[in-house]
Formats: sequence, C-alpha cells, structure tokens
Amino acid sequence: MTYLGAHLSSAGGFYKMGKAALKIGANTFQCFVRNPRGARAKAIDPADLGKLRALLAEEGFGPIVAHAPYIMNPCSKDEGIRELAERMMREDLALMEHLPGNYYNFHPGSHVGQGLETGCRLIAGMLDRVVGPEVHTTVLLETMAGKGSEVGGRFEDLRLILDLADCRERLGVCLDTCHVSDAGYDIVHDLDGVLEEFDRVVGLERLLAVHINDSLNPPGARKDRHALIGEGTLGTEAILRVITHPALKDLPFILETPTDDAGHGKEIAMLRERLGEGTLQER
Repeated sequence: MTYLGAHLSSAGGFYKMGKAALKIGANTFQCFVRNPRGARAKAIDPADLGKLRALLAEEGFGPIVAHAPYIMNPCSKDEGIRELAERMMREDLALMEHLPGNYYNFHPGSHVGQGLETGCRLIAGMLDRVVGPEVHTTVLLETMAGKGSEVGGRFEDLRLILDLADCRERLGVCLDTCHVSDAGYDIVHDLDGVLEEFDRVVGLERLLAVHINDSLNPPGARKDRHALIGEGTLGTEAILRVITHPALKDLPFILETPTDDAGHGKEIAMLRERLGEGTLQER
C-alpha cells in the first residue's frame, strides 16, 4: 500500500489530526507544529502525542512529516532572524522527540544577496548547532523553485549544504514536484533523467519524502504556485509516474495542493484508484 497523505491542520491536537488522516484515506500526513507564519510554538502535550504514536503504529502509517514555519530563514542577513530560525527549529525538534523516527522538513531559506556559498554555510552552521546525536528526527531540506535568492533551486545547493554540515548523516531531502518543475527539471518527460541527476549530485539514499503537487506554471518559471493534481502543467500521469517510480515508491507522498481536507480525500481516492489499490478500508 502506497503511503499517501496530505498537509493537515493541527488544530485540536495531534491525535485528532491522525484520525482526520484516516478519514480521508491517508496513511501518512504532514503538519505544522507551530503557527506557519508566526513564531509561536504549540505547547507539548505528551498524552496527546502518545495517543498519536499508538494510532500510527496500530494503523500502519508511514513516516509523518512536520513542516517548519514559512518565516524561518536560517541564512538571512539579519542575525535576529537567523537566531529566531534556530530557536524555532530547536523547539520543534524537541516536540518531535515525542514522535521519534519521523521527519522535519524546512525550506533552506534565501541568502538575500550574500551569495549562495555564504547562505549554505549559514544553513549548515545552524543545522550543526541544532541537529545533534540526541535528535531522533531526520531533518529534510526541501527542493525549491529557485525564486530570487532562494537556496535549494538546484540540486547542487543541497549538496553544498550537506557537504558543509557535520550532522549530514541526520539530514535528508524532500522533493517537491511543483518546485522541481518550476526550477527547470523536466519530471514530465524525463523523470528518469532528473532522478539520475539527483543521484549523481545528492544521492537517492538522501531522498526520504515527496510533496506531490501539480503546478500552475510552465517548467522553469521559478514562481512556485501549486495546483490540484491534474489541473496544472504536470498532469496526473506525470504524478503517477513519480509515485510508482521504483526509486521512490516506498516513500511517503504528501499532497500540498490548494484544497481542504475533503478535497485532499478526493485526490487520495483518485490516486489510489489509478494505482489499483482501492481505499484503506478495503485492505
């Protein structure tokens, strides 16, 4: 059974979110562990997290993904913004210790004119201070669309961060289908070639999760505008080829498409039907 899920609201607690995932036919999910556009962290409720942990094991969920807030920029020119990013990640990883063995995904940030190498050094430095041996969560660098001074629009950006970070063995990558297409990688017509390039530059063993999104933009647009599956420039067939690719098929696939939980449930049902899997209830 393919690990398919969506980004869900964490309102009401983490156990409630796990039940919401089951309701839409998901066996993985992604969530924010704090306000995505603010610095306020959610209070840690060990009992609630313990109930979620039991539910995930009972229902055979794949790895789940926590997503860092959008305001996090560990390679900002502003020292205060960098310090905030470090504090947020440290707090988020402390919460994730109650759900060990899962993933924490973040956007590498924007170097805002300092240059790619400086940006990557700042990112790697923060990771080394935060991702120590006591952390039981794998931190994922997300592939980005390459807007402006955004880090992560090329696979080489991620490789540089990994090379600079001493904690690299506790780091991985989340590939976003909209982002890589917008960055200029042709996953519609040459998925094998893109994955071969990723393997050469980064290493496929580092690829641990996938965001499956269609794109409103043509390849190489560098704009990052997600679309519902089948309603963008990638198309359903290309997304299915990603999900079923031998190098990727066992990874968690997370929808970040512009819809609500019910809409994500419809997308998951459509994808499972196309995959010949039926619903989770029919297992």
